[in-house]
Amino acid sequence: MGPLGGITILDLTTVLMGPYATQILADMGANVIKVESPDGDIVRQLGPGRTRGMGGMFLNANRGKRSIVIDLKHPDGRDALLRLVEKADALVYNVRPQAMARLGLDYETLAAINARLVYVGVFGYGQSGPYAAKPAYDDLIQGASTIPTLIAAAGDGTPRYVPITMADRVVGLMAVNAIMGGLMHQQRTGTGQRIDVPMFESMTEFVLIDHLGGLTYEPPLDHGGYARLLSPYRRPYKTSDGYICVLIYNDKQWRSFFEAIGQPEFLQQPRFASHAARHKHINEIYEEVGRIFLGRTTAEWRELLECADIPVMPMHTLETILDDPHLNAVGFFKNVEHPVEGSIRQMRVPSTWSVTQPEAGGPAPTLGQHGRDILNEAGYSAEEIERLGEKKAVHLTNPLA
Repeated sequence: MGPLGGITILDLTTVLMGPYATQILADMGANVIKVESPDGDIVRQLGPGRTRGMGGMFLNANRGKRSIVIDLKHPDGRDALLRLVEKADALVYNVRPQAMARLGLDYETLAAINARLVYVGVFGYGQSGPYAAKPAYDDLIQGASTIPTLIAAAGDGTPRYVPITMADRVVGLMAVNAIMGGLMHQQRTGTGQRIDVPMFESMTEFVLIDHLGGLTYEPPLDHGGYARLLSPYRRPYKTSDGYICVLIYNDKQWRSFFEAIGQPEFLQQPRFASHAARHKHINEIYEEVGRIFLGRTTAEWRELLECADIPVMPMHTLETILDDPHLNAVGFFKNVEHPVEGSIRQMRVPSTWSVTQPEAGGPAPTLGQHGRDILNEAGYSAEEIERLGEKKAVHLTNPLA
C-alpha cells in the first residue's frame, strides 16, 4: 500500500514540475488520477520513444498513475471532474489560477463540493504581486532567480541555464512538501485549504540561501555570492587521462591530501591555515590543486584519495552511470515490462523505508487508459460512461489486454 495508501490525488498537471511531484506521491502509494486533455500531456511527445505519446521523459515522470482524458471545456466533462473531486483528498494543478477560474475550477467552487480538499497550485508567481498572471517556464525562472548570472560569474562571463529542468524539479519537491503538509492538516482537522507554491519565490529562496551572503545584513557587508561556489576553478579536476571529482574541504582533508602526495610543506602556507583563509584564497588554491592533478591518471588518483579518506567520485557520462557499481549494488536501475513499450529501464525510489517502502505502482499510463475504471469508481454506470464518450466530454480508449 505504501505510506499514502488510500489517498486519492487528482493530477491536473502537465510537462515536468507537477508530474514529477505527483509521481513521488504515486510511488508512496497514493491513487494518482492523471486528468489529461484530449491532446494529452505535451511531454508525451518529447524525447525518443517507440510509440507515439510514450516518450522517455513521460515514462520517467508519470509511473504509477492512472490516466483519464476529460475535455474540461465541455459541460459534461467539467461535471465528470466535479464527480471525481467529491471523493478526492487533494487536487494539484500547474496552470495559472486565472485559467482554473475560467474553467469554473477555482478553490471556492471545489471547496463547496468537498470541504476536505487540499487544493494545490504550482505555478509561476505569487498572486499578490505584479507578475501574478505571467506565464512561467523553467528557463525563465532560472534566469529570474539569478542562476545564469551566477554561472556567468563562475565561468567565462556567459550566462547559461543549468542543463536540467532544475526549477521544475526543485519546485516539484517543494510541492510534495506542501501537499503532504496539507494532507496532515486535513487528517487532523477534517478540513482542506488552498496552497499556492510559486516557482519564482521558491527558487529565489533556494538559490539565495547560498548566495545572499553579506546582503543578508543592513547595511550590506558585501555584494553577495558564496566565493567557493563561484570560483571558476571549482570544476572536475583534469587528470593525465581524464577527469575526476574531488572535494578537499576541511582541515583534516587538506592535511591528508598534502601528506598523501608527499608535499606537506604546503600546509605551512598561511592561505591553508584555516577554513576562513582558504575561503579568502579559494581561486588560487583551486588553480594550484588543478595543476597537481594533471600529474597522475584518474585511476591513480582514485586509489590514492580513497586510501587517504578524501571525498572522491568519478565524473560519469549519461552512459557510464548506468554501470556504476554502487547503483547496481543497490538495485537503482531495473528493467521492467511496459504493456505497450516492452522492456524499459526504470529508476527505483531513492529512499529506503523499514516498513512502508515506496515502490513504483506500475508503468506510466497510455493516454486515457483508465478512463472507464475511474468513471465507474465515481459512480457512473456503463451506459452513462459510453454517452460521455459519444459526446466527447470524455475520450475513452480500448483497455489494454
